[in-house]
Amino acid sequence: MSAVSLPAARDPAALPRLGLAAIALLLLWPGLRITEFNPAVLFESGNAATMGRFLSQFVPPAVAPDFLLLVGRATLETLAIATLGTALAFVIAFPLSLVTSQSLSLSAIGPSRDAGWRRALRYPFRLLLIVLRAIPELVWALLFVRAVGLGPTAGVLALAITYGGMLGKVYAEIYESGSNRPARALMEGGAGRLQAYLYGLLPAALPELVSYTIYRWECAVRASVIMGFVGAGGLGQQLELSMRMLNGAEACTILITFLLLVLLADGVSALFRRLLA
Repeated sequence: MSAVSLPAARDPAALPRLGLAAIALLLLWPGLRITEFNPAVLFESGNAATMGRFLSQFVPPAVAPDFLLLVGRATLETLAIATLGTALAFVIAFPLSLVTSQSLSLSAIGPSRDAGWRRALRYPFRLLLIVLRAIPELVWALLFVRAVGLGPTAGVLALAITYGGMLGKVYAEIYESGSNRPARALMEGGAGRLQAYLYGLLPAALPELVSYTIYRWECAVRASVIMGFVGAGGLGQQLELSMRMLNGAEACTILITFLLLVLLADGVSALFRRLLA
């Protein structure tokens, strides 16, 4: 008995995928031309030799006791900038997230229960959140360095403003993405908005809120190092000084310290997430 030949299966989504890939290439091509992206220049003889001489200065790392003490102090300063900046960002974000979230509005019960002017008040606060997070923390750091001088204060203020906008937006989205039935039931029963938040929204949203806050603290550790290049203190400022003095050994030690600091922040973040799971 001869085997019956079946028609070859054809993927119905193959043509749309091919079309999307072609569109993506067409959109990326102008970006490649504008940025003059050409990785081949890294392997040209002159550039490779220059990079090799630069990297050879990184070995061995600087281990002088006085310098290690200076790096340790800069590391603590970096952690303090990230922690205090995130804490102040939470102070900014928490009330703004409550004001901008629709989950605690009376319109969640019925459109006629929420006045139009109350709904209109949300938009200025949403615009404020957009302004806070639209300007990068590096730009804020440059402004605050001019205002308060060199040092970690500029970094703390820059993180507080930018991350306040980010946290406020995400907090409000977390409230709205979850079920607001418990809060709605409490408000229908005569409870105030604060009671509805504490007993209706917060218990379900708390793990996600804490998880995202910890993630932002982890990002703040990295950002505080970058802001140091504009004089906002911490490891970044010390790295900028070492690079300016063409001291590769000191730069290598600082980069290793920064790597260990990021690993520590990642471990702390993972620990908190396991505790909240």
